[in-house]
Formats: sequence, structure tokens, C-alpha cells
Amino acid sequence: MKGDTAGDTADRTAGGTADRTAADDLDARLEQHRTELTGYCYRMLGSAFEAEDAVQDTLVRAWRSFGTFEGRASLRSWLYRIATNVCLDMLNAGSRRARPMDLSGPTPVAEARLTARPESTWLEPVPDGRVLPSVADPADTAVSRETIRLAFVAALQHLPPKQRAVLILREVLAWKASEVAELLGTTVASVNSALQRARATLAAAEPAETATADPLDAEQKALLERYVAAFEGYDMEALTALLHDDAKFSMPPYDLWLQGHEDIVGWMLGVGSVCRGSRLVPTAANGTPAFAHYHPAEDAEGHTPWALQVIEIEEGRISGINNFLETERWFPLFDLPTRLEPPKPEEL
Repeated sequence: MKGDTAGDTADRTAGGTADRTAADDLDARLEQHRTELTGYCYRMLGSAFEAEDAVQDTLVRAWRSFGTFEGRASLRSWLYRIATNVCLDMLNAGSRRARPMDLSGPTPVAEARLTARPESTWLEPVPDGRVLPSVADPADTAVSRETIRLAFVAALQHLPPKQRAVLILREVLAWKASEVAELLGTTVASVNSALQRARATLAAAEPAETATADPLDAEQKALLERYVAAFEGYDMEALTALLHDDAKFSMPPYDLWLQGHEDIVGWMLGVGSVCRGSRLVPTAANGTPAFAHYHPAEDAEGHTPWALQVIEIEEGRISGINNFLETERWFPLFDLPTRLEPPKPEEL
């Protein structure tokens, strides 16, 4: 057999280059939808890690089956169809993630016991940047932030999976009923009926309205500055002045939660007194203000991770302090440092 001619080699090289270019172009087209798809899957699943897994599965499926994509719908709609099917498959087991407040009533501090539940029990926090795409319209940004709040996502978990998808697609993403019907392979009448039932369930769940993190007004910024000062100074009188009378305090993976000044302060001055000398570093989670909470290190040099605090604000006061304690999971997800070094002498 004769060897390749220069022309044959050039043709194959050109063909290989074209294939790589097409593959790179497809990667880029798929990748540009990752953030919004992660937001959708997070609302569906209630888990930041499961949402990222679902999106990765979606993009892999899209890549493998792109040859069957006929272009009758947009690429975005096609990806949402795949993502919805992935999420519905993941939710088939019937389990739903919850907050401690969804599982029991508040516990008086005198009866408080720390009982951990499996990771799959809990609604998880999520960094804003992983689920909120950059959009030009401030109104769209506001809706996006409102609908990743812990209370809202927890309320979504009360809905059957398909109702959940319908409500998110119609109410959050503003899809038309006909578009949702096509995505789910059903009728407009069925979509409208599912939406009506989902709205009724959500209204009964009554997710609390909480202030979102961007933008915070001057009063909210001042409130958070006072909160940091009170918490780091372990000034319980100053702290309770910032809390609603029925403020909630929770600590997943423990199912214990406390409500009201007396029980929260009782915990902070009892078992929680290990938090004296802590430092708080601001971040954002679920569209609301949050802090990385660091304890004094055991070696007395600097501070080490203790909790991710997600703060809820209502009517000018703090209504919820959600402490997510599994910092080995949360701090890397939020790109938070694993240690705070002691301040240098010139910083004191």
C-alpha cells in the first residue's frame, strides 16, 4: 500500500482541526448555560452538590446526544428538558430536604439535645455565584435572589416533583404554559392545573419574606455591622436587641432548633459559650447575607472554621441565624479560607 500523500495528510489534519473546533464551540455553547441550570436544579433538589451533579449529567447527556438535537426548540429549552428529566429521576425516591423547623417544634434550651441526622435530610446552602447568572435587568436579579432563599427553597420541597418543576418554570423563569407543556410532554391544561395546586401548597407553607443581600440598604448594612460587633464581642444584650422576639437559631446537621431571645441566649451562654472569641467573615448565600464563622484555634494561633451562618432579616431585625456546621463541605464550596491567621502587630 502506498503511503499518504501530502494532500491526504493535510486533508486529515484539516478535518481533525475542524472537529476539535466544532467540539470546542459546542462545549462553549453548553457551558454558558451552566449557572442558570445549576440554579434551576438547586431549586428542584435543595442541595448544592446534587444540583452540580445534575447539571454535569445534563451537559454530558447533551453532548452525547447533540446529533439528535433537531433545533425545533432553542438549545436552552432542550437543556432544561434534559435537566428536568435528570432532576425528576433523582427525586423519584420521594425524599425531600428540610430545615430543622420543618421536622419538629422548637426545643426549650433546658431540654436541648444534639442529635445529628444524615446529610441527605437537610436543605443545603448555596453560594450566590454558582446559581445566579449575570443579567442586565435588576428586576430579574431580584426574582432570582428571592427564589433561592432558604425559606423559599424549603417551601418548594413540599411540592411533588412535577409540580415543583412547573412552578419554577412558570413563576421563577417566566416560561409560557405552552413551553412548559412541551418540555414535560403534557397539555397546557395539565400545566395550569399543576401550577394552581402548587401555588395553593406554597401559600399554605408561607415562606417568610427575608431581605436579600444585593443590594443591602444603609439600615441593613448597619444592622449587620452591629451583629458582627455583638457576636464577636459576645455581648448578649447587644445581640438580642438585634433579634426579632421569635428569632430562630438552627444548627444542621443537628435537628435541634431554638426560638426566642431567652433560649438563644441560654444556648449561647451555655453549650454555645465555646463561640467566645470568634470571628465572622462576610459572604453571601441563598441570596441573603451570610458569614463564615471561625472559632479560636486550639493552638491559640488564629481561628479555624466552625460554621457557615446564613442570616435572615425581616423588618429591620434578624429573624433567623442558620448555622451550617459541616465546614469541611461548605467552606471549600464558598471559597473560604481554612484558617484565619492572627493579626499582625501593625493591624492591632
